[in-house]
This record gives sequence, structure tokens and C-alpha cells, in this order.
Amino acid sequence: MTQVPPSSSYACYRHPDRQSFVRCQRCGRTICGECQTPAPVGVICPDDMAQQRATAPRTRSPLVARVRAMTRADQPTVTYAIIALCVVVWILEILPYIGDVVFSELAYAPVFTLPGYGYPFEPWRMLTSVFAHSTALFFVIPFHLALNMYTLWVFGMVLERMLGRGRYVALFLLSGFAGSVGVLLLSAPGTPVIGASGAIFGLMGAYLVILRHLGGQASQLLVLVGLNLVIGFLPGMNVAWQAHVGGLVAGAVIGLVFARTRQRSQRRTQNLLVGLIGVGLVAITAGAYVLA
Repeated sequence: MTQVPPSSSYACYRHPDRQSFVRCQRCGRTICGECQTPAPVGVICPDDMAQQRATAPRTRSPLVARVRAMTRADQPTVTYAIIALCVVVWILEILPYIGDVVFSELAYAPVFTLPGYGYPFEPWRMLTSVFAHSTALFFVIPFHLALNMYTLWVFGMVLERMLGRGRYVALFLLSGFAGSVGVLLLSAPGTPVIGASGAIFGLMGAYLVILRHLGGQASQLLVLVGLNLVIGFLPGMNVAWQAHVGGLVAGAVIGLVFARTRQRSQRRTQNLLVGLIGVGLVAITAGAYVLA
């Protein structure tokens, strides 16, 4: 990963060398993942948390304490949850009798969102397909799943802490949706696709844009993204490059929105713009159906 140079406007008030897009909901100071504590609304900084604890009754049970420790804001809980969900789905896919059913119910192909092919209209597959992966093994390793989950872990660890869980979830799901839109527009109607690579390309695109916005050197990341994108176009790779392109474009746009609307006063604008991106993806899907 490429290092981001410190910037006072994006630096944690307790750790100036750490960049973050998250602010304390009480005092408005920028806080990194280590300094974030979940609150009923958003997160708060250690100083405000100390004040809250000073007046709060000590009634927390050991079980509650363990759960809170596992879900602290500095832990990439969402990333771990996505990885766990993908692994569980993959296990279901390899089970006898039900494996084929799981695949057929989760996979996406444009025929499920286009008329005239005799298939039911099931647009939710554009998201469910993100969590399913190929069961093919490479030297007893589920290569498709392993590669995607490793890449998700690398970028998810950084982005979830930088953006906060809400923005991170929106980025992942919208990028995955955009990957399916890319398949809808650029693939043969009967081509089934599965995998989180579209969403992961969205994470890479967002991080690339945010890194550049913070003044970081993104040349290494740009090469990495470019190589992965080119691999999808090589003959015989059996890779849905259409999903990669769709996810990358959407992730870059969402990353630009996050980078340009970071201030607390711009929160509504940020939510509106991200929502409009989602509406735009739905509109493209609906337009493809109407014009087919």
C-alpha cells in the first residue's frame, strides 16, 4: 500500500500521522480508527468518551464487554463479516445436493433483468452474486475465493477505518451493484457471473482517488489496478472484466464524493450524492430493461 503524507485537515487530533475521514459527533475533531468509540449516533473521541464514562453507571457485563471489544470502531468488523459471509456461501456451494441450488439462486446473468428470454425478473441477483465464488480448486486452494478475500482484507482494513462503517458499506455494495450493471451492459445476456471482484475494484478505485486527493503518491496502486484490469481482458482467463470496469468506475466516483464532501457541514450533500449514484445505477438497469 502507498503511504499517505500527513495533512492537518485530515489528521487525527491525537495521532497527527494518521489520516481519517471520520469526525467525533460531539466535538467535531478528526479521529482515526483507534480513537473512535461507537455512539448511538456515529462515533466519539476518547476525550468525550472519558467524560461520558465519568458519569455513567458501571453495569456492563463481561459478555457485553467482549462484544464491544470485538466491534470497536478501530476493528474492521464489516470487512470480517463480508469475508465470513463469502466463506459460508462457498461452503454451501460445495455441499452435495444443495451446492448447485445455491449457485443457481445467487448467480447473476443479464437474462434476469432483461425481458424476452423466458427468465423471471430477479434484479436482487445483481447483489447476491457478489457473495458467491467459483468452487474450482487450484492445487486444492479455492483460488477465486482466496484471491478476492485477501484483496478485500488488504483494502477493506484501510478503507473501513478511514471512512467509517456506514460509508464503507455503501461503497462496497454500490460498487458490487455497478459491477453487475457493467455485466448487464457489456456481456452476453446468458453469461452467468459470480464473485466480489467488482466490489473490490470499487474499493481500489475509491482508495486511489482518496489517496490522490490527500496528496499521496499513488503510482504503485495505479500500476496494481491497471495490471488487474488488463488480466481480465486476456484470452482464456474466464474473468468478468465487465464487472471490474463497472465497479472501478463507480468506486472512483464514490471516492471522489467522499473526498470532496468530508466536512461535517457537507454530510447531507454527501449522503445525497451517494444516494443519487445508487438511483443512477437503478435507472440504468431499468433503462436497459425498457429498451431491450
